[in-house]
Amino acid sequence: MAEKSSSQLTRQIAALPRWARLALWAALAAAAILLSKWLVLFLLVALGLWPITLVAGLALLALISTKRGGRPWLKAWLSARLRGLAVPFLAVFTALLIGGVVIMVTDQAVFRALGSGQIGDAIAIAFMDLGRAYGALYEGSLGNPLDILSALGQMAGGEGLQPLLSAVRGPSDSLVQSVPYIFAGLAVALGFRAGLFNIGAEGQIGIGWLTAVIVGFSFTGLPAIIHLPLAILVGMAAAGLWASIAGFLKARTGAHEVITTIMLNYTSFRLSEWLLCGPLEFTQGTCRTQGIAPSAYLPRFLDHPVTIHWGFVLALIAAALTGWYLFKTTWGFQLRTVGANPRAARYGGMNVARTYVVTMFLSGCLAGLAGVSQGLGITRNIALGFQAGYGFDSIALALLGKSHPTGVLAASLLFGVLRAGAGRMQSVAGIPTEIVQIVQALVIIFIAAPPIIQAIYRLRQVRREEVEVVTFTRGWGA
Repeated sequence: MAEKSSSQLTRQIAALPRWARLALWAALAAAAILLSKWLVLFLLVALGLWPITLVAGLALLALISTKRGGRPWLKAWLSARLRGLAVPFLAVFTALLIGGVVIMVTDQAVFRALGSGQIGDAIAIAFMDLGRAYGALYEGSLGNPLDILSALGQMAGGEGLQPLLSAVRGPSDSLVQSVPYIFAGLAVALGFRAGLFNIGAEGQIGIGWLTAVIVGFSFTGLPAIIHLPLAILVGMAAAGLWASIAGFLKARTGAHEVITTIMLNYTSFRLSEWLLCGPLEFTQGTCRTQGIAPSAYLPRFLDHPVTIHWGFVLALIAAALTGWYLFKTTWGFQLRTVGANPRAARYGGMNVARTYVVTMFLSGCLAGLAGVSQGLGITRNIALGFQAGYGFDSIALALLGKSHPTGVLAASLLFGVLRAGAGRMQSVAGIPTEIVQIVQALVIIFIAAPPIIQAIYRLRQVRREEVEVVTFTRGWGA
């Protein structure tokens, strides 16, 4: 009955005139913007209380299943959406397990206890280190559930939002850290789909960041409704044009994009170094630009210490548009066809050279948005040494996400959680942040080589038809 009413509603909306559908979408968008503060706060609370959220979601699914066929429908719905998640979940679990062992065996107090023959004390110290480290990692990335519940009680008692904002700082930091990961991961994944290895995302991030900041402080007196979109579009376009150099060279000369994008990385680094320590330096000796005008700020949803900004919404929109472009448009079909077999695509009348250039341009635009979001939403300027490794991590994100926007989004959130928690793990537990990098590397290894996880946990071999085959790179001159 519910399915029938849902399909009827869809047909009724589709039957409306175009202007009416546009008005409906505009009204929904306006309502979402007006309620954005509370929607984001609800999202942060749901992330911080994810066990409760998970139980509530399962209860809601069970309720829906009573209207749609009961337990068989629920089982089929869950299996269709959870199929293929066993290996990624076990890869993350195994990486955290090995990372925990590294934490336990690298503490000097453990070695001193072992040297004194106090084996029991050594084991106790090791497990205390592990609990303190991963406890700090969890609290730094997802917050303390007890603090969130207490803050909700204080808010209900009329004490305002500030206690709750402090309690959800961890989930906010995780989402903020995931924003450049989402953009950069989508950039590399789009290239993979076309058989291109865009290893230049780091340089493209820098170009987008630098250009957006220049627009941000160069134009004064503009209203935010003009200044902010202008800075975003110029930064995005500049990075796209920078990346399209590699696409043009690939199309016209056969130069491999791995080499050209690496060289463009170094060019962008040296160019930025000269500009930041020379013409754009605001205070001598700082190698830093002046701050952008407030009209170019990416606005934040909530007050300090919550730093989540509209760049997160832009990242979600970019993921949705990338998925639509890849799987719902003729251009996306051509891109994927070129990635699967450029010779067959050329025989079918597709312009392979143009596809390379356009794909690299779009990939650069996405990577540039990672820099734009950082420059306009977080730092609000750019300084020498701005590179944070997002461009190189994006290669891993595209691999983890199987070059699919949804997978990239999930992998980016995972890396955002790890990165947000790493700082607290170091400050509270005294564990170096390199441990998180070890965990990330192990996740990549286990995802890239699923037979390892299948052998460890004795999982059945994945059938070939269940695996989406994606061409990552092509040979020289292909």
